[in-house]
Amino acid sequence: MSGKNRRNQNQRQQESDNTIASVHCDGLAVMKMVKHCHEESQSNMDLAQGALLGLAFGKTLEITNCFPFPKSGDETMDEEEYQLAMMRRLRRVNVDHFHVGWYQSADVGNFLSLPLLESQYHYQTSIEESVVVIYDTQKSARGFLTLKAYRLTPQAIAMYKDGDFTAEALKNLKISYEKLFVEVPIYIKNSPLTNIMMSELGELIPEESGTHFLDLGTASVLENHLRSLMERVDELNQEATKFNKYQQAVIRQDMDKTRVLAKNQQENNSRIAKGEAPVPDEEVLKTFRPLPVPSRLNSMIVSGQINTYAQHISQFCSQSLAKVYMTQSLQSAKTQPQNN
Repeated sequence: MSGKNRRNQNQRQQESDNTIASVHCDGLAVMKMVKHCHEESQSNMDLAQGALLGLAFGKTLEITNCFPFPKSGDETMDEEEYQLAMMRRLRRVNVDHFHVGWYQSADVGNFLSLPLLESQYHYQTSIEESVVVIYDTQKSARGFLTLKAYRLTPQAIAMYKDGDFTAEALKNLKISYEKLFVEVPIYIKNSPLTNIMMSELGELIPEESGTHFLDLGTASVLENHLRSLMERVDELNQEATKFNKYQQAVIRQDMDKTRVLAKNQQENNSRIAKGEAPVPDEEVLKTFRPLPVPSRLNSMIVSGQINTYAQHISQFCSQSLAKVYMTQSLQSAKTQPQNN
């Protein structure tokens, strides 16, 4: 291997996150998350959030338990004290009590936001192997279980640590909306006794006669994705308009500076001819205030959410089109007259 290729490989390894390669989640923990997220979505339409407990073995993160955070409107309970009290109680009953991340509900793939970025940054900087698990209530309610685990990339952590979200800083870090989060494969595991019970229950449940395999339930999910995508595109357009106005203001200011400097140069020439001291250019430029550079963090988050919507739309669009073509073929075959 040449030296250049070796350097490129080392650079890619440094830019990628190799702390956790996979997440194994116990079925009971998944059921607790599902129950909490659906209860919150039906009661007050707020985001459901909670803590994940478990252990890390090498590059595998085992999630064995979880518990919900107190509601945001509950002022009688401190969130940090509540978490510590819950972990102490779990430790007393010999349950895994090590904090390994947190979970949050989502609505039709809409989860990427600044609070999510801030929370995961604090988790990942304090607990290196922590993850955030996103459970989509709306898509799961329509028959498509959506449970995904994410971690911040090293570039995103460095960006948030510096606190500089200008276009120049993001360019130096070589970070884009595609490098904010990295998805970690998540697997649902059950104990052998649970698998035996599920096998026995499966034998008792009558088999479907094939009436639901052409269900077009993906149509409603696809419609919601497209509606949310249009809203995010409008937000991105507004962010682009703000940045374009900033660039135009910078160009106008540079043109004004050029004219003022040229005029000052002419005046300095006349002063020198009269034997007077010239006025430094720095004195003239003091009248121009530096323009505040707009933050590009919000536009990056919106772009990342648009990318997520596009991936989900591609997935559900292919499923919906395949089912539509199959049903059309069956319908046309049914309506054609049979030849004797």
